[in-house]
Amino acid sequence: MAYYRRVGDVPPKRHTQHRTADGGLHSEELMGEEGFSSDSSLLYHLGVPSAIVDATPWELPDQTLTENRPLIPRHLALHRLTSDDWKAVDPVTGRRLVLGNADVRISYVAAGETSPLYRNAVGDECVYVESGTATIETVFGVLQAVRGDYVMIPRATTHRWIPTGPDPVRLYAIEANSHIAPPKRYLSRFGQLLEHAPYCERDLHGPAEPVVVEGSDVEVLVKHRGSARSSGSGITGTRYVYPTHPFDVVGWDGCLYPYTFNIADFEPITGRVHQPPPVHQVFEGSNFVICNFVPRKVDYHPLAVPVPYYHSNVDSDEIMFYCGGNYEARRGSGIAQGSISLHPGGHSHGPQPGAAERSLGVEFFDELAVMVDTFRPMELGEGGIAAEDDAYAWTWAGRGPAS
Repeated sequence: MAYYRRVGDVPPKRHTQHRTADGGLHSEELMGEEGFSSDSSLLYHLGVPSAIVDATPWELPDQTLTENRPLIPRHLALHRLTSDDWKAVDPVTGRRLVLGNADVRISYVAAGETSPLYRNAVGDECVYVESGTATIETVFGVLQAVRGDYVMIPRATTHRWIPTGPDPVRLYAIEANSHIAPPKRYLSRFGQLLEHAPYCERDLHGPAEPVVVEGSDVEVLVKHRGSARSSGSGITGTRYVYPTHPFDVVGWDGCLYPYTFNIADFEPITGRVHQPPPVHQVFEGSNFVICNFVPRKVDYHPLAVPVPYYHSNVDSDEIMFYCGGNYEARRGSGIAQGSISLHPGGHSHGPQPGAAERSLGVEFFDELAVMVDTFRPMELGEGGIAAEDDAYAWTWAGRGPAS
């Protein structure tokens, strides 16, 4: 995010001496994207960020993917994945892979336990908070997350999740193999969010101050790129032990950092007739986009049909996560709070029978959903298979192969 912030104690000029109270030099670390050619931040550590005293393999949760064959639309009821002992589940190691391809993976977890220190060196993470609250401690400082927040965590940011409150924090984790950013059409050539963008910099909330933690022999779990031959998914893990705590940063500045953005701050774009999904876009990554469907006034042409028309995903798979409100277009399908619908490229989909007629004259949709459109086919993870509603594909016809 090309939006400059300065937090804590930094020197007047970069790459110059910055000394501790006892006269020693802080360790300056550049965290940057695309080599030295894109957004970056400079962090000032008490210790040496490169120093490790041990490294061992970390076995990731099951990353197996299964082809969507036969090619059918699918309904995945993610609340089925909630463990009875959710208080002992943490938001990182407890994630269950729902869908994935070479560009993006979607996981789900309902958790109540503090996670290990963790960083994803494969790509950026965009974690949507379906419900509950959490504190996220990061090498940049602390974020507070509430229902409806997107928590944007840049690649290789060391952090941990601390669920707060009496109920589980339910997280819909979108993990990229790239960076995730606002759509380019929303940005000036210098990176400012433009007037037609549905949100602006005031809606983005980064860390306000560093969190300086000292300690020794500190474990950090790292997800990183590996060999497809060894891991199947091309993703593997390592457990590092650091002689000093990674959260020893006294200050930082730059344009690369974690932040939260609440879906309620997204201002919907509407029109006289039905608007296509790109008007709902909030972020983009390599070969995928993320969109919001929020409560909004709907089409106001006197002959408008407010629900979507039937459409064929010629170039993409559409994954809709239903996370609040009323899903009138899906009535009779089994879709409910916590559901995913997967509508794959090659299959024409749209509202359930009768939804178009029922929508005539409706002026407002009270719905909340997060959509991911991918430009390569999505495959099913073990969590997706465990959560599947086998009846969904046949709901438009009212009967299936067993009828």
